[in-house]
Amino acid sequence: MREILGRRRSLWAWGQLTGRRFWARPRRHSQRSPMRSMALTAATEWRWPVVPGAALAPSPSRRQSKQTLAEGEQASCSCPDPECAVPGAHPFDPVLLAATTDAAMVRWWWTNRPEAPVILATGGTAPCALSLPAVAGARALATFERTGVRLGPVIATPTRFSVLVEPYAIEELGELLYAQDWVPSSLRFHGDGGYVVLPPSRTGAGQARWERQPEQGSTGRPWLPRMENLLDVLIEESAATPGSGSRLAY
Repeated sequence: MREILGRRRSLWAWGQLTGRRFWARPRRHSQRSPMRSMALTAATEWRWPVVPGAALAPSPSRRQSKQTLAEGEQASCSCPDPECAVPGAHPFDPVLLAATTDAAMVRWWWTNRPEAPVILATGGTAPCALSLPAVAGARALATFERTGVRLGPVIATPTRFSVLVEPYAIEELGELLYAQDWVPSSLRFHGDGGYVVLPPSRTGAGQARWERQPEQGSTGRPWLPRMENLLDVLIEESAATPGSGSRLAY
């Protein structure tokens, strides 16, 4: 430390004599990162466990020119899979099991990787989610609004909507699905061991945003609806969407 401070003093003194200026290396603006702010809010205020996701990897030409990825530009994932189906929208290193609400860990992650997507580990005491194609999601939200059904936070990307709900057990989900004649494979369930991407993360499908903003509940955390109050409409709208996938019988 003495050598570093001494060198700084020498450079400052020489700069005073020669009129030259020496600037310290600029610090990264990680404190201003929207992803870091979202990660800290989710972890420390809402007590939702988060982990940084695999970021998008720009094309070699942009990487060489140090330009950022343009809106709409195709991107690959920074994970080792060259055919990754969900670039920028999944955990990789660290793995999902590392998701935490510890403020110090979250700060460290996003200080070093300020643009990393924010991945919410679903289940346990954290929200679960039901996701469906964006067209079906928009129709479902319109139906809920028309019928007066209250929604909690809804995350949207250009391709899919994710409706956050109260945590549920796999046994509860199984009973609800067994009562259905069939469920389209385009409707996906994110419970224990699952995850969703939180806004404003950027993924290969586009930027995530809040279609319905989180509303504070009585506990200080975002209010969440129960899954069974939404399931019928989400199944119906998913089934009505062209290309919704095969019918899964229960």
